[in-house]
Amino acid sequence: MLIGSGIVSKPIFALINEQMYRKIILKPQKDRSVLNFHPWVFSGAIQTDVKSFTDGELVDVYNHAGNYLATGHFRHGTIMVRIISFKKQTIDASFWKEKFQKALALRKVLGLLNNPEINTFRLIHGEGDGLPGLIIDIYDDVAVVQTHSEGMHLAIDTISSELQQLEGLNITTVYDKSSETLSKKGMPPIPNSFLAGSKTNQVVTENGVKFYVNWEEGQKTGFFLDQRMNRQLLATYAKGKRVLNTFCYSGGFSMYALQAGAAHVDSVDSSKKAIEWISQNVALNGFDAGKHSAWCEDVFDFLGKNDAVHDIIVLDPPAFAKHLSSVDRATIGYRNLNQEAIRRIKPGGLIFTFSCSQAIDKALFRKIVFMAAAKTGRNVTILHQMTQGSDHPVSLYHPEGEYLKGLVLRVD
Repeated sequence: MLIGSGIVSKPIFALINEQMYRKIILKPQKDRSVLNFHPWVFSGAIQTDVKSFTDGELVDVYNHAGNYLATGHFRHGTIMVRIISFKKQTIDASFWKEKFQKALALRKVLGLLNNPEINTFRLIHGEGDGLPGLIIDIYDDVAVVQTHSEGMHLAIDTISSELQQLEGLNITTVYDKSSETLSKKGMPPIPNSFLAGSKTNQVVTENGVKFYVNWEEGQKTGFFLDQRMNRQLLATYAKGKRVLNTFCYSGGFSMYALQAGAAHVDSVDSSKKAIEWISQNVALNGFDAGKHSAWCEDVFDFLGKNDAVHDIIVLDPPAFAKHLSSVDRATIGYRNLNQEAIRRIKPGGLIFTFSCSQAIDKALFRKIVFMAAAKTGRNVTILHQMTQGSDHPVSLYHPEGEYLKGLVLRVD
């Protein structure tokens, strides 16, 4: 209450927030996507002159009528605002704590906490957890953080602090692995670094299978956690079968196949380091080394020169198309890869084929696989359609978040 005026004032925190973040005003009729909770604001929707705005700063977004819509991180480019809140609030330590608690509660519902069979999962999956530009993977007592925007990286110290205080986890090491992701955004080089602790690797358990994970030297955050459910599916078919795991990295699918009783597993990757790790994982799990062969070789070369001896083939290549401009070239790559696998697999065999390219949607991927199958003249049936694990949630308002597509094919 303003003394002597009879006018009720706004709460002080609201006034502070109004003054803290600069305003982005949208053009008329350009607020629909934000009202529908899509977390991106494109440059073409913005009326405000943003020349003086700084990449990474927090901004409040308003429609043309002056109504508040959201708060997010600003960046010059096609996507100018990545929204982290649809309610007006101060983005402080309590904000991060609330976000992390909500994300952890979901993982508890998914059965990923206090589970003796699993101690590794994704805690924060960007837009799927309401935090565009942020990835956090948990490896037992280690949190590996990847930021994909300047705004997220500016908050890295607060993020680290709140992770270490998060009840339900016992995080002693926090590793910031943002160098590669931020450099792709045109930012000056920022070295990967430890924000807490100094552990460089960990042995983790996923559905009872052990994996050696090295986040300093490994791809992404160290391991591909998004394939957990699909590895389980493979295990249901692998007993007594000869399995080929291409682009195997550290052998996620290979280890599940061996645990399920595969007759033999061939693992192929062009990376010498990956082959070292996969051999280490075979020994770590106590599997019969005679039932596993590791090949440091180009996958296309391997497929082209080997006869049809496999009952199951896994095709899990890196993203062939990271941008829309690469779709045509990627289409050819995926088609050739699937065509070669369909051509050579034993009759009645299964192919687990994937695309992690966000620019290749489910419909296009299925069309590519159709084109590959048609060229071989073999009869192909779809048994399963796959996606990323449930700890990589997809916001209903952001379908672009469903980046992993997969099919299980039976080939006669």
